[in-house]
Amino acid sequence: MNDDVDTQLSSDIHSVIEMAWCDKTSFDDIQAQTGFCEAEVIRIMRQTLKPKSFKVWRARVSGRCLKHKKMSFPLK
Repeated sequence: MNDDVDTQLSSDIHSVIEMAWCDKTSFDDIQAQTGFCEAEVIRIMRQTLKPKSFKVWRARVSGRCLKHKKMSFPLK
């Protein structure tokens, strides 16, 4: 039973990492699909990736409009 939970959790984390690296997937989409908010995604990425890989990822997504739906479509 414990192995099934570990396998599911590992699969979920893998999915989060894959979606977080994708430029077209917003944090809102990740939360809708996995239930992890932006802060939790950042924590998962920090704990899972190598330090240099995490820094590269953070530099890519920081302030990026496509990662934040509310920034993607400016209000008129």
